[in-house]
Amino acid sequence: MKMLDGHLLRLLLITALFPNILGSVLVQNLHLCEGYVGPDGRSHPGFYCPRLTDPPGHRYCCQPSLDALKSCCSQLALEALTGVNLSSLESPGLLRNPLALPFVGLYGLLVLLLMAIDLCHFYRTRRCHLRHLLPCGCRVSRGPPGGHLAAGAHGQVTAEQLRARGNALFQAGDHGAALAAYTEALSLSDAVSERAVLHRNRAACYLKLEDYSKAEADATKAIEADGRDVKALFRRSQALQQLGHLDQAVSDLQRCVSLEPRNKAFQEALRALGSSMHEKMKAMSCTDSKVEQMFQILLDLDEKDADKKQKAAQNLIVLAREEAGAEKIFQSDGVRLLMQLLDTAKADLMLAALRTLTTAILAELGAPRLAAVLGVEHEQVSLAACNLLHVIFDSLKEGLQKEFRGKEDAVVLDSSRDLKLLIKHLLELLVLEGASAHGRDNALNLLIKVVPRKSPKETNNSLSLWVIDQGLKKILEVGSTVCGSSGSLPVTENTRMSTSVLLSKLYEDLKCDAERENFHHLCEDYVRSWFEGHELPGKLRAIQTVSCLLQGPSDAGNRVLELEGIMDSVLSLCASVSEAHQLVAVEALIHAADKAKRASFITANGVNLLKEIYKHSERDSIRIRALVVSVVGQGAVGLGPRGLCKLGSAGGTDFSMKQFAEGSTMKLAKQCRKWLCNEAIDAGTRRWAVEGLAYLTFDADVKEEFVEDKAAMQAMFHLAKSEDRSVLYAVASTLVNCTNSYDHEEPDPQMLELAKYAKQHIPEQHPKDKPEFVKRRVRKLLTAGVVSALACMVKSENPALTNSCRELISRVFLALVEEAEDRGGVVAQGGGKALIPLSLEGTEVGQTKAAQALAKITITSNPEMAFPGERIYEVVRPLVSLLHLQRTGLENFEGLMALTNLAGISERLRQKILKERAVPMIEGYMFEEHELIRLAATECMCNMAMSKEVQEMFLAEGSDRLKLMVLYSGEEDEKLRRAASGTLAMLTALHPPICKRIPQVTVHWLEILQALLLSPSVELQHRGAVVVMNMMAAAREVAEQLIASEMLEILSVLAKDKDKPRVAQAAQESLAQAVAYGLIKPNPGHA
Repeated sequence: MKMLDGHLLRLLLITALFPNILGSVLVQNLHLCEGYVGPDGRSHPGFYCPRLTDPPGHRYCCQPSLDALKSCCSQLALEALTGVNLSSLESPGLLRNPLALPFVGLYGLLVLLLMAIDLCHFYRTRRCHLRHLLPCGCRVSRGPPGGHLAAGAHGQVTAEQLRARGNALFQAGDHGAALAAYTEALSLSDAVSERAVLHRNRAACYLKLEDYSKAEADATKAIEADGRDVKALFRRSQALQQLGHLDQAVSDLQRCVSLEPRNKAFQEALRALGSSMHEKMKAMSCTDSKVEQMFQILLDLDEKDADKKQKAAQNLIVLAREEAGAEKIFQSDGVRLLMQLLDTAKADLMLAALRTLTTAILAELGAPRLAAVLGVEHEQVSLAACNLLHVIFDSLKEGLQKEFRGKEDAVVLDSSRDLKLLIKHLLELLVLEGASAHGRDNALNLLIKVVPRKSPKETNNSLSLWVIDQGLKKILEVGSTVCGSSGSLPVTENTRMSTSVLLSKLYEDLKCDAERENFHHLCEDYVRSWFEGHELPGKLRAIQTVSCLLQGPSDAGNRVLELEGIMDSVLSLCASVSEAHQLVAVEALIHAADKAKRASFITANGVNLLKEIYKHSERDSIRIRALVVSVVGQGAVGLGPRGLCKLGSAGGTDFSMKQFAEGSTMKLAKQCRKWLCNEAIDAGTRRWAVEGLAYLTFDADVKEEFVEDKAAMQAMFHLAKSEDRSVLYAVASTLVNCTNSYDHEEPDPQMLELAKYAKQHIPEQHPKDKPEFVKRRVRKLLTAGVVSALACMVKSENPALTNSCRELISRVFLALVEEAEDRGGVVAQGGGKALIPLSLEGTEVGQTKAAQALAKITITSNPEMAFPGERIYEVVRPLVSLLHLQRTGLENFEGLMALTNLAGISERLRQKILKERAVPMIEGYMFEEHELIRLAATECMCNMAMSKEVQEMFLAEGSDRLKLMVLYSGEEDEKLRRAASGTLAMLTALHPPICKRIPQVTVHWLEILQALLLSPSVELQHRGAVVVMNMMAAAREVAEQLIASEMLEILSVLAKDKDKPRVAQAAQESLAQAVAYGLIKPNPGHA
């Protein structure tokens, strides 16, 4: 037998190695995934690419990051990861060598044969032992019937038999099965001593399974029954040691040694544990001293070395991450010392104190506990935990952006580990059955805020890639939840929208095709996993996932929708007798109908079915959705995201294109308004009425009827303020249509003539979309309270307030403030406050529209009244953004006018404008060809000239600013002359050195000043007289040049003009200064 085994083993090795030898000839290193240890500590065997389960094109071994598993990928994906062009390399054939298949088959047969021989040999040698281990009912009896056979007939198993089975399983290494056997035995046992043994054995299983808390609990129960049970004491000490309770573990080991003094295992364990405690105490002592040292450096007022303090602050943050450091801060006087750092009022030290505190909180509480608190049922507790985690995330992400490498004695803070640990627990919370619905929403909101890049300018999207690899399926698990189904996760009405937003943010954060392709594959694999082999519940989950993707990254949703059988299943489920199934299917159909190809499929296969559902269903929740997605009449050219409503709006604002018969759109809109006003219908269903109106209101007749229906408007505004934030986009779209605030370009007359000649369709405007109708609709919306509804929508922290939604709200606000008389009411209802965040966050178009609305308010209102307190300083940045070159001329003009008003209020506002670097842009527009923009820029510069920094700019070497102002003072445009001469009067009064520079900038300066004094405009005369007066007072040489010209005669005449007292006074002061210099003699006829 042994000789046969040896031959078989050698043959088996040769057979196993032979295919590898054949394959190695064809394989390059790029196609070999070598064995490795994964991030979870488990070993993974190596493999060649592609595997039998991989697509043929996936020939390369890829590992996106050190925390990810190896897999087979395409050449494009590998090039994206490595940055190496593989086109020049020879492409190998498929690594599925057909010659290897016979050897694989032979290899399998030999393995089976060897296993059979080994089993026979094992049975012969261990037969008696096996009989002893088998339960009585399972033993083979050679004797007469009865005894063991009778017990087997009744199928009864005792606790002792289960314990014996558990012992055997434990010795065989199957600790999970052994634990189950011991647990079952406990349910059958009543004896105290026997239960103590079972608890002790279970503790051993838990130790092997690394569940130390349960191991400690079971060992404690065994000790309670028998305090001298050394095995239980030893196992509890092992569990306590792993849990970090070293002092209690030492106590148990000391008890074991006292009970069995000669047991060397106990003595060795006690010695090792004592050494471990000594090391820990030494580390804690060292950490404590370091923490104290860092505090001493930071709080030392005599320490002037800024670099040393910066390193100390950074080290303190790193030390706070350690358990000993956090313990030192919270249990000692660390909090008091941190308060002292905050009291220093130095930004660097205050920031270090706050970051140290947040890091210490994370180290002390731990990521699992924080995530667990986030998932509790109490909404306010969950929200508080969410806010705390958000602060911690911000602190950790800031640490990623700071670099301290290369500084001596500075500990480099690597926040990525803590950041990923927190995100990992948030991802696990998403699919945790015990987590609350509000906790799940808060986790999604946190992931939306902290994972994607804030700006495309940031190059590092590794965090998004890591989340996609580690948690995309968990996110899709939430998005695929079907409310009311068995085993579904608790969710709110906002959960799916939040999931869609998170998926969209992750997809938008991808930078290359390879990354997007990986995202698509993961989504497709997830949908297939539910759609294939899970019967009806699985198909529902798959369809719900598709809906979630279509609401978020629509490209991914459309890809998944093309999978075989998906659309057919959607249509078939629309006819289901179950309301829940119909809801899932009809909503998926609504989201799916966005392409002409798919719309044609729906038109051909689902129209009649949806009509029947609408006509005969008794449930409004189904009827409203069927109505939104169905088609009335024939000749439909295409469907959109809202079916019939989209079809009714297929012509947009083109009055000549009507998809429905006369009156059909109006009937549909009336039914939508009826459902919207019906408070007996739940908010989630009424939302679909608003979705329908969002498209139907492209029709001007529908707009007019809607604004006349005050109850419908109030119902929509009330819905916008409700907890269901998924309606925000539909409400904003409806308001954009009603106010005609969408983009519309005037057609080129030449193109119109060409279109007529070619007999092409020419769009026509609806008569009720003319400005007078739009103005009337805006007034009715204002009367109905649209501003308060919009302000409430902006306040929402929900992910449903997407950047696109923000843009729509900004458009509506801009339309509401178009008329100057309406702006005061908008501000009074909170519109001014709501516009500030809209102008700082969102799409570029949305920010621009909001900034323009702010400019209109600032121009015609008192800025200090419209934006009280510190809010007025927040308006500056949006207004400065209107000065960028890519903005329109109107936006430039309104931004300059608004900044002119702000610059005239206070020096602090002027400093804020300077800080936003607006002055160079203002100067640029002073050269603009458009006279109104040039005038606005000059007036803005006039007010900015009151600032000392701006005055210095006019004296800068090589600058033509002063020359430009002097020349503009001589232009024909009176308004421009008034603004420029006012600037000169301001500059010469506040900064006398400018007076000496004026004669040097242009040879025409005397002519320009004389022209100002001789102007028929009193304002220009006064400005010119003030400039001359300031120049006379500034320097004698300047006064000599003025007196030597015709200026003396002009001043003499103006000094006698009693009709212009301000001009006369300035002229008299100029002459008095000339007398003081001795340039002229005093006139005896004047006092």
